[in-house]
Amino acid sequence: MNPREARRPGRPRTSPHPRREQLRRAKRAQRERDRRAGLVLCQLKMRAATAARLRAALAVPTFEERLDAYLAEAIVEARKYPNLQLLMWNRADRHLTDRDAFSLYERNWRFVDRKRLGPQELALIRRLAAKYGNDVLNV
Repeated sequence: MNPREARRPGRPRTSPHPRREQLRRAKRAQRERDRRAGLVLCQLKMRAATAARLRAALAVPTFEERLDAYLAEAIVEARKYPNLQLLMWNRADRHLTDRDAFSLYERNWRFVDRKRLGPQELALIRRLAAKYGNDVLNV
């Protein structure tokens, strides 16, 4: 037996790899499991109190569904709406706030092809007009 190993008590060696390599492989395996599960790391900068509340909220079973509902209400995905996508020709963003979408429709209504307005996009415009324009679209 090596004298160095004899002097070093502790947990038995379970892998031929050094500890640093074991940790690297474990992290890689965890990232792969997360990727397969559809999970993505999202880092946010916020106040410590808000971050603590968010961590606590993650433990609530219905939190993710409620967050999805809020995001569906507050954020508009432009790809779902052909006219809005055309109005965003000079923007790289895929998503925008509902207030920005409303002002974009209102400012550029002359460019909206009313024949291509589908029921989904019409419902969006009506919802935005009700929320931000008192049921009126100033065009």
